[in-house]
Amino acid sequence: MMDERLRKQLDFILEIDREKNILRQTHLSGHGRRENDAEHAWHMAIMAYLLREYSNEEIDIAKVMLMCLIHDIVEIEAGDTYAYDTEGLATQKAREDAAKEKIYSILPEDQKTELTALFDEFEESATPEAKFAHAMDNLQPLLLNNSNGGEDWREHQVTAAQVYGRQGKTKQGSEVLYEVTDQILKEQIRKGNLK
Repeated sequence: MMDERLRKQLDFILEIDREKNILRQTHLSGHGRRENDAEHAWHMAIMAYLLREYSNEEIDIAKVMLMCLIHDIVEIEAGDTYAYDTEGLATQKAREDAAKEKIYSILPEDQKTELTALFDEFEESATPEAKFAHAMDNLQPLLLNNSNGGEDWREHQVTAAQVYGRQGKTKQGSEVLYEVTDQILKEQIRKGNLK
């Protein structure tokens, strides 16, 4: 007979498997298919570990990696909101807050509290860990899009000003990685992939 705590943990583990079905607008490198949220989270977590030396501040890398892994779980219920979809962005917080409550409530109370706090910390982007996690969240799709010749930007008619506006959070987490971002964006503008 399984105890209640373990049953809740296993229920949550099965629930988050659904994250693999949430498709993003970003395509895999090499002009691959659209990536899913779980792939995005995994990729960001590895990036955070490998690039941790470029954080503007000292960080707890395990905390950053966990933020990267859990930040999009809410999209199981809320759906993915494209970074440059102004209409979707207007309702994103409300949708994600409702999803956060529903999904994290599957867990035992102490773990619900812990993961909810971590999600909220990421969203507030005030701590060194949250700032660096946001840098990963911005850099990962940018690297994929760059590897695909700016295809996603062209398809959605994204402007350089929109991308630079989003990349401000990259700079808060890592000046060095922002410089890389700036170089990539200037090259994509030169090639005509960003207006």
